[in-house]
Amino acid sequence: MSVAVTPSAKSSAPRDQSRDRDPSRIYSIAELAREFAITARTIRFYEDEGMIKPRRQGLTRLYSAGDRTRLGWILRGKRLGFSLAEIKQLLDLYQVDRTGVQQMRELLRRSRLHIADLERKRGDLDQHIAEFKDVEAQVAAELRQRGVDPKSD
Repeated sequence: MSVAVTPSAKSSAPRDQSRDRDPSRIYSIAELAREFAITARTIRFYEDEGMIKPRRQGLTRLYSAGDRTRLGWILRGKRLGFSLAEIKQLLDLYQVDRTGVQQMRELLRRSRLHIADLERKRGDLDQHIAEFKDVEAQVAAELRQRGVDPKSD
């Protein structure tokens, strides 16, 4: 994605900002795992899914600054609730349109869909909470009527 990415807030690794901006910088799987607070296995999974494509030097994986950026977006997309397929499609749009406009439009469209879905779910949860509060009030009143303190449990 063309929008700036930040690593996971969980990451406690010291960061050298000038090195992060170097497009020729190469990262090891251990460095990325540490920076994003994930396992090497997770990174290999995203590689197996075709979402990142490190170079190989023998058995060693060499991750580019672009791979690092894509990994950051993959993790952010997962935190936001996007499926791997959606994330891959969004990332791949940048390969089609290097301006990032198509990618941003699609991200906007999908974000709006997710927001609508979450708002619907929040409404459902609010309704469930209200129903449980009604049940709670009715049962507490019935217990008090029977001489039982509803707060003692």
